[in-house]
Amino acid sequence: MPSLAQMTGSLHIHNFYIGELKAKQEQLFDHDPELAMLLDNVAAVLSEHAVALADDIADMECDD
Repeated sequence: MPSLAQMTGSLHIHNFYIGELKAKQEQLFDHDPELAMLLDNVAAVLSEHAVALADDIADMECDD
């Protein structure tokens, strides 16, 4: 199992890329709505992973 530091780092990376995807989606929405929707879907999947990571981190912090 990854360490708390690794999981926290992964959560920060997830959140960074979620922000990047949403920003790019907004830029592309008028020019390429299909690509914008795809980016939104990818951001949604990463968001689900981020929520799961945050839950796991909270559990690990409670165990300590």
